[in-house]
Amino acid sequence: MEKTIVAICYDFDKTLATNDMQAFSFIPNLGLTVPEFWEKCGQFTKTSGSDPILSYLRVMMDQCHKKGIPLTRAYLNSLGKDIKYFDGVTTWFKRLNAYAEEHDIELEHYIISSGNKEIIEGSAIAKEFKQIYGCEFLYDEYGEAYWPKTIINFTLKTQYLFRICKGAINLSDEEKVNERVDKKHVEFRNMIYIGDGMTDIPCMTLIKEKGGTAISVYPTNQKDKSVQLVQDNRVNYACKSDYSSNSQLEKLIKLIIDSISLKEKLLEKETKLTNIQ
Repeated sequence: MEKTIVAICYDFDKTLATNDMQAFSFIPNLGLTVPEFWEKCGQFTKTSGSDPILSYLRVMMDQCHKKGIPLTRAYLNSLGKDIKYFDGVTTWFKRLNAYAEEHDIELEHYIISSGNKEIIEGSAIAKEFKQIYGCEFLYDEYGEAYWPKTIINFTLKTQYLFRICKGAINLSDEEKVNERVDKKHVEFRNMIYIGDGMTDIPCMTLIKEKGGTAISVYPTNQKDKSVQLVQDNRVNYACKSDYSSNSQLEKLIKLIIDSISLKEKLLEKETKLTNIQ
């Protein structure tokens, strides 16, 4: 029997990582504090009228040039090693994959982030994901960033859910993502989205409305916003950002896997009975 595919889609900053990915080493290497860097980004947005995501990418380029740091793919990749994660993240994927396997579920993990794809690709957990979607630079003949290749803001994030659903993983595949398909790679009802807050709301709302599961995660003693999202019917659950074995979040994901496994088996039996009749 063909296994049911379940996709878990994650935001990255403050969802898996404890802070914005640029805060760990990129910003300190510029000789700036985190508030100083983001203030520059905000000022650029205000004066230029640019999308905030384009603004931060431009400020990254400008500040690296000013500091004499070549903004190359290799440099950004190297910053991934400095990322710090919430408890249990580095072993989370292996544990869940094993549990899903026991329930005839094929689990796929995806990142959908407004952060730098190149930094995530250099992280300790990059190998765990079927695909990483994030902002990315184009590089010139000297290997230095000169223009954004891809940007992902909080509303653009939703398009990647449709790509995952249809199996149009490659960004150059414009036909498959727009065509009508009878058999999807993964049904929306079998998708889980995990994010930390307001910028994830469009994805969370879409997943929830289409029968999937949206989870808002929060650091210790900072649950008010996540709880409010539950009360506003924008997400299904709010959980502490603890990915450790036997944590509340792990128990919840396992229950969701159990539920999906049972529902898919019932659907299969109903289909067989309908065909017999």
